[in-house]
Amino acid sequence: MIIDTSQNFLPILQALANDTRLKIINALATNEMNIGELAKTLNISNAITTRHIQQLEESGIVKTRRCPGKFGLQKLASLAIDQITIDFPEKIFPEYRYYRTDVSVGHFTDFLAVPTCGLASESAHIGMADHPRSFLDNQRVNAQIVWIGSGYLEYKVPNMIQKGDHLELIDISFEIASEFPISNNNWPSDISYYINGIKIATDTVGGNYSDVRGLLTPLWWPDACSQYGELKHLRINQYDTGIDGVPTSNVNIHDLGLEGSDYFTLRIASEENAEQAGGLTLFGEKWGNHNQSIRVTTYVS
Repeated sequence: MIIDTSQNFLPILQALANDTRLKIINALATNEMNIGELAKTLNISNAITTRHIQQLEESGIVKTRRCPGKFGLQKLASLAIDQITIDFPEKIFPEYRYYRTDVSVGHFTDFLAVPTCGLASESAHIGMADHPRSFLDNQRVNAQIVWIGSGYLEYKVPNMIQKGDHLELIDISFEIASEFPISNNNWPSDISYYINGIKIATDTVGGNYSDVRGLLTPLWWPDACSQYGELKHLRINQYDTGIDGVPTSNVNIHDLGLEGSDYFTLRIASEENAEQAGGLTLFGEKWGNHNQSIRVTTYVS
């Protein structure tokens, strides 16, 4: 029997809400019994037993039949069902709202760039390749591709949550590859991610890809050089941190100290002591395969 919590099934719920009737149900679990047998088993009168059986029968839990007995016809009771499933109303979850911020790959506020390294805009190189001072060039904000052999790029991300918001999840997505001079399609690199100085995850990108041209990569850029990367989704929720749906650490959103601050820092690092220290390359919205820079989406309720 399948019921729900509407008024239509109230008689069934009421029939079950009685200690004596529950004892009758248990007594009938193995075989059918007449009124006298049930009354003796429960140590109550035949009249009271009859009333309980009538309520259980009206609710569809028990069925009865009449058959000859020692002193005429007797009523035998047995269970009509062996299971009741209650469907509760579907739980209504609050609708999440979100704030979205796009941070250009050239808008880093701190860096450590160990060659090979460099930057380029949609139309030209910025500064000189393999010269870390180029990362201080005033044109760096126009970068659409940034690469470092090791080190890090750190960004200040506006914190858009408002007073009264309940922080649920942060999704940070970006297109990233490793770094190898010119390119190397099979060059794994372990990339570590930090928010507000807290290491939240480490993940591996498989290479610095140039097997085909990036869909958005400018035509002036050589075919043999880095063309595109992997689109990663770094998600921090109430319970843990994951990358592309795979849990990577136990750091949760409450560990990051985001409430009440105007911004938070995001550091993307290729560390020299990593098992696979293969550098990193970040792609902007006009380079690679994905029309986005570093996209930060904050979900609140």
